[in-house]
Amino acid sequence: MEADTVLHVANLTTLLACMVLKFPQIFILMRAKSARGVSLHSLLLELLGYVVFVTYQMYYDYPAPTYLEYPILIAQDAVLMLLILHYNNHLWQSALYTMVFVVGWRLLTVQSWVIDLAMSLCTFISAGSKFAQLQCLWRSRDSAQVSALSWAMASYTCLARIYTTMATSGDMQVMVRFIAMTLLNLWVLATVLYYRRSSSKKDD
Repeated sequence: MEADTVLHVANLTTLLACMVLKFPQIFILMRAKSARGVSLHSLLLELLGYVVFVTYQMYYDYPAPTYLEYPILIAQDAVLMLLILHYNNHLWQSALYTMVFVVGWRLLTVQSWVIDLAMSLCTFISAGSKFAQLQCLWRSRDSAQVSALSWAMASYTCLARIYTTMATSGDMQVMVRFIAMTLLNLWVLATVLYYRRSSSKKDD
């Protein structure tokens, strides 16, 4: 298979996976009517990381197919945030979070050094998101409301993005971010499956 074809397949499958990536998690929350085990702090940090990353890519005119999934992920995360706030009886906070994110997004492009600095911190922000979810799972010891499928798809999309970054921009800062996110996504996935298996054993 030619390199261009592989790149096209990687971009297409990543986009398709991201179009439905959060759906399993959204459906689980709606069915359970509970956000137990799902970290709001993790979601907010993830949203922040997505906003910084897509703004950086757009600011420096990166090829659209390499970041097209991020607006879709941001929209899905926004729905998830509303559901978590609703089930935790804090829906009123959604207006505050929306205002903070909109203002922050505008500030990112005031000067090039601002977006460069934000991007240099983006990996730590996104890593903090994964650790927040891990801590939430460790505390609750309950992964019933956490979608293993969503985390599996997130792991795949990060792996695919390692390849597409190597094949297009070669940006080391971006590549390091995707490598770190792949490892952390797999860690969360393994933790979700571990607690799910432990729960099944208890039921038996």
